[in-house]
Amino acid sequence: MIIRGRVWKFSDDVNTDLIIAGKYKLSITNIGELSKHAMEALIPNFAEKVKSGDLIVAGKNFGCGSSREQAPLVLKHIGIGAIIAKSFARIFYRNTINIGLPAVECKDTNKISDGDMLEVDLSEGRIKNIVKNEIYEIKPIPPALLEILVNGGLVGYVKKYGRLPW
Repeated sequence: MIIRGRVWKFSDDVNTDLIIAGKYKLSITNIGELSKHAMEALIPNFAEKVKSGDLIVAGKNFGCGSSREQAPLVLKHIGIGAIIAKSFARIFYRNTINIGLPAVECKDTNKISDGDMLEVDLSEGRIKNIVKNEIYEIKPIPPALLEILVNGGLVGYVKKYGRLPW
């Protein structure tokens, strides 16, 4: 599974309220409308600027805060191809995998710059920075979780196999 895209760079501790503010989560139920507000506290009109397949790269503890499932949903809806961070909040990580949005741990995110073009190879466990001609190792995604991603998320997996992967 290979994902290619342009980088949107963020810092440490990007919480779910920064990804999608609670004031919208409570008043907007349509995912298309809700997604228009993704990351707007950090980058105004972010959802309008993202192109399908773009990548979020961040520091540690991405997705901390509340466990709102809308946070990874809006990112997937606007076309984010994967999120790469030094670490993730545990429930955010599971929510991304369950909806089929790859979340990749990489200790070298500080070497990646806003606007870089990356090629993320989930099977090989590496990221190639096309702009800088550098390779970064990623924490391997367990086979069961990779299988969920390949099938578009947990629902796709269950539809295909008629059971949960564990």
